[in-house]
Amino acid sequence: MAQAKSLVDLDKAHLIHPLTHPRHFETHHPPRIIVEGKGVMIRDLDGREIVDGFSGLWCVAVGHNHPKIIEAVTKQMNTLSYFTSFHGVSTPPSIELAAKLAGMFDPSYNLTRAWFTCGGSESNETNIKMARLHWALQGKTDKHKILSRRYSYHGMGLATTAATGIFPFHINMDPLPEGFVKVAAPYCYQCEFDLEYPACGLACVKDIEEVIEEEGPETIAAFLAEPVIGSGGVIPPPAEYFPRLREICDRNEILLILDEVITGFGRTGTMFGHEHWGGIRPDMLSLAKGLSSGHIPLGACVVRADIYEGIGTSQDERLPLMHGFTYMNHPVGCAAGLANIQIIEEEGLVEKAAQNGDYLQERLQSLTRYDSVGDVRGMGMLAAVELVADKETKMPIEPENTAPEMLVDLCWEKGVFIRSSTMETVCIAPALIADRETIDRIVDTLDESVQEMEQKLLK
Repeated sequence: MAQAKSLVDLDKAHLIHPLTHPRHFETHHPPRIIVEGKGVMIRDLDGREIVDGFSGLWCVAVGHNHPKIIEAVTKQMNTLSYFTSFHGVSTPPSIELAAKLAGMFDPSYNLTRAWFTCGGSESNETNIKMARLHWALQGKTDKHKILSRRYSYHGMGLATTAATGIFPFHINMDPLPEGFVKVAAPYCYQCEFDLEYPACGLACVKDIEEVIEEEGPETIAAFLAEPVIGSGGVIPPPAEYFPRLREICDRNEILLILDEVITGFGRTGTMFGHEHWGGIRPDMLSLAKGLSSGHIPLGACVVRADIYEGIGTSQDERLPLMHGFTYMNHPVGCAAGLANIQIIEEEGLVEKAAQNGDYLQERLQSLTRYDSVGDVRGMGMLAAVELVADKETKMPIEPENTAPEMLVDLCWEKGVFIRSSTMETVCIAPALIADRETIDRIVDTLDESVQEMEQKLLK
């Protein structure tokens, strides 16, 4: 216990936690220190075994501490722990992972060029810059704006914060970069047009067309979108949404960048989220999280070959591709990615996620019997429960965010980790290896916790 107290005190004195108020530990629980993980389970400093119902942070597809990834990483670190990929230098794992990704998409999409980052924010920052460069080298320097959706999340850099459509991320961060324009999200439960699907005629898509016309298509470089909005409340789109979006982008010469940081590598029951809607050709893809199952920081930017080759043809030979991070194409990260994808394929985790994901979605629907559960939604092993004070008005329980945060705490006390979002939801995203017994434990714990939360907050 002396060691535990020391770690808690050191944490409170020195460590900065993302998305945590600086005075959190004065008003809430002490730091939750995780010391071990295996499969779907984690263990805290007090020795409590906890079901990880959120895959760390949407990351862990193959389970914690997978021995094959550890073996691959150890072997690579014993061989070459790091070398730069700047100035035309390569390492075998980065070459092999780029080639592997090139074979994972519909060949007609021509998505055969990739480079690797440390995570999703870097991947989206990179693809935003590549989109602007693509048009600038064609002489279309006014074509620089990035469209994204309200409720979307794309990262924590300045550009990716500007692209993010969750407004609390913008508070006190002005001036954000210019050239980022928001459109409506396909958020059917809380439709900003007060319409109902399908009678709405997809008003959210019409909004995209209207914004493009107002801004001028000649000023818009790319549309950045998650196949399923994640941190903004796990919002899957109607089936017609992405086919229509692809057509709009083609008609207006706008690149479609799909942010598959959360939805990639089996999370929704297909290898990549866009596969749910056949023919939705991305021009660029941003990947991370499930690419290494969180074992090593790793992201990827996948680009149509003709876009990359066009840059090579048009860029002055004296000017290299002026972008890069120190750890791009990191050999250890890429070794982890290769091993991770092999596990997903060999263990049939995409198919397992589809089957058990249907079970997860079905079990969660039972929660709609509660007065506070306004909506349950998701795809595969990705789900959310939206909480309301009144099902008719869909207004939140006051004070805002109190209900989801309480549910997270109640579930933690019962041995299950889930996450709240800023959109009055709790999110569930267990590892793809989670079996039905694990899913039952997560949902049963959430069920008990909703009862307790209502007793405390709904009077």
